[in-house]
Amino acid sequence: MKPSPNWKPPSLAKKSRMTSSNFWRMPVHNNGSNPQNNPHRPFWLLAELTYACPLQCPYCSNPEDFASSRTRELNTAQWIDVLEQGRKLGAVQLGLSGGEPCVRQDLEAIVSAAREMGYYTNLLTSTVGLNRARIDRLQQAGLDHIQVSLQGADQRISQRFAGSDFFEHKLAMAKHLRAAGIPMVLNFVVHRHNLHQIEQVLELGVELDAEAVELANCQYHGWAMQNIDALLPTRDELRQAEESVHRFRQQHKTAMPILFVVPDFYEGRPRPCVNGWGTTLMSISPDGNVLPCQGAADLPGYTPCNVKQFSLENIWNNSPLFERFRGLDWLPQPCRSCDEKEQDFGGCRCQAYSLTGDPAATDPACSKSPQHASVLRLIKRAAQHPSDQLIMRSTQRNIINLHE
Repeated sequence: MKPSPNWKPPSLAKKSRMTSSNFWRMPVHNNGSNPQNNPHRPFWLLAELTYACPLQCPYCSNPEDFASSRTRELNTAQWIDVLEQGRKLGAVQLGLSGGEPCVRQDLEAIVSAAREMGYYTNLLTSTVGLNRARIDRLQQAGLDHIQVSLQGADQRISQRFAGSDFFEHKLAMAKHLRAAGIPMVLNFVVHRHNLHQIEQVLELGVELDAEAVELANCQYHGWAMQNIDALLPTRDELRQAEESVHRFRQQHKTAMPILFVVPDFYEGRPRPCVNGWGTTLMSISPDGNVLPCQGAADLPGYTPCNVKQFSLENIWNNSPLFERFRGLDWLPQPCRSCDEKEQDFGGCRCQAYSLTGDPAATDPACSKSPQHASVLRLIKRAAQHPSDQLIMRSTQRNIINLHE
C-alpha cells in the first residue's frame, strides 16, 4: 500500500537501543540493533486500544487479568507515536481492537493520524459505543474497513453469550455502516450453542450487504479454554454446520465470500501461528507491551518489552520473545523433519503451552504430535460430558447456567 500524498516518513522516538542476552528478562543496553539479520517486516500492526468492554463473551481472547492494565493504557500521543514507529518499520495494515475499541474517546483522532500516515485501517468492534454520528466522524477521519462481531443470529443467543442485549443495536449500526458506504465484514464466533444458526447468520450477511461473513470457531486458550467443555462442538455438529454452509451456497448463489474456520482439533493439522511467529504481525497491548501474537503474554520465561521504554524497531529485531520461535531452527521433532513445517511452522505456541505446559512443544492439534492424545481426550470429554455452565469474561467470577 502506498502512503497518502501528505504522509512524511516519521522519525523514531528517541529510545534506548538494546540487544538480547542468553538469560534475558529485559533487554540490555548496547550500541544498536542489527536489523539486517532480520529480513521480516511487521506488515500487520494490531493495536489493542483497551481491554475495557461492555460485553462478557466467554471465549474472549483478552487475558484473564484484563482489568489490571486499565490504569496503564497508552494515551493518544503514545499511540500515535507507536503508529509512526510501526509505519517506519514497514507496517501498512492497522487493526484497531480491544476489548471494545469504541470505548476510547480518542478513536477518531487515532484513525485520522493513522490515515495520514498511510495505514489501511480496520476497526474490529461489537458496535457498542457506536452511533450514527460517530460512524460519520470515523468515516470523515478516514476509516477504511470495519469488522462487526455477532454472538448469535437472534436476540436470545446474542444476549446469552454477550452478557447484555445489544443485538438490535448491532443490526442498526451495521445497516448505517453500509448506508454510509463503509466496507463491512461480519464475524460470527462459532461454538456448540450457535452452530445451528449458521444459515441465519449468512442470511443476515446478505440482508446487511456484508462484504463477507467469517464463521470463526473458537480458539481454545484463555477464556475459551476455561469453557471448552461447554463450547467445543462434536464432529457431527461440525459436519452438519459445513453442510449448512454448502446448502446456503447452493441455494443462494451469492457472491458474498463465506470463510468457515474449522477448529484445528478436528483437522489433524495445526494452523500456522500468525503466519509465522515474528514475521508479519506485531500486537500492541493497551498498556504498551509488544507481542508476536495476542496470547504470547502468558508464555513463561519471557517478559514482554514495552513501548514506553523501548522502540518498536529494537523490540522487533532484538526481543528474545520475538526471536524465540521466529523461523524454523527452533522446531522440535517431529516438526523439524516434517515436510509441512513451512506451511504450519509447528502450529500455535499459545495452544501448545495451554495443552502441554511447554510453548516449544509440537502443537498437540497435529496428529503427528507425541501429545496429540491430550486433544483427543478434550474432544471425548466435551462430547460425552458437556458442561452446562459458562464462565463469563468478567472481573468477578460470573458463572451462568446454559439451561436456565
